[in-house]
This record gives sequence, C-alpha cells and structure tokens, in this order.
Amino acid sequence: QVQLVESGGGLVQPGGSLRLSCAASGIRFSTYVMGWYRQAPGKQRELVATITTGGTSYYVDSVKGRFTISRDNAQNTVYLQMNNLKPEDTAVYYCNGKYSWLEHWGQGTQVTVSS
Repeated sequence: QVQLVESGGGLVQPGGSLRLSCAASGIRFSTYVMGWYRQAPGKQRELVATITTGGTSYYVDSVKGRFTISRDNAQNTVYLQMNNLKPEDTAVYYCNGKYSWLEHWGQGTQVTVSS
C-alpha cells in the first residue's frame, strides 16, 4: 500500500518559516521524482517545487529564493523548507511522487500565513 504522509503545516506570521515533511512508504522512493504542490481556496492546484532522483530541483517563480526542496532517500522523505512566508503562500500543500506512469498524492497539510 502506497502512502505519502505530509506533516509540518500550521499557522505562521508573515516573514516566518515552516518546514514540511512527506514520508513515503510502499514505493521505491529513490526512483521517484518528488514534488510539492499547493491549492489555495478557489484556485487550481499548482506546482511549487520538484526534485529529481539525482537531486536536481525546480521551483515556480513565486517561491524562488524562499523555498528549498530536498530529499533523504535513506529516510524515504522529501522536505520543503519555506522561509519568508507571505500571505499568498496560504494553501493546502500536497506531496507528489511520480515514476513513469505511476503517480501518488498525499492527503495535504494546511499552511496559513497570517498576522
């Protein structure tokens, strides 16, 4: 059974930081491209960042310089370090794993940036 379990969301003030984690099980984690997506109320789900099996990362322009994606293949975990958070970063953040035609999603974790 494949599971992607996110944690680390919460309420933070503008300018603050959060670190999201996604623990994977039931997959060969090291062979998967991992990513983080987010969905704000009334908006479509959007890609935030991805990291390849070799560690190459990609970021959407709105988070470049503020967010960092990383992975620990020994722990089957992908992280998203989010710094200098802004109110517009408020969304449910989802972990995603892709391998060939296979794709898996986590249940999501809420991030709210508000004073």
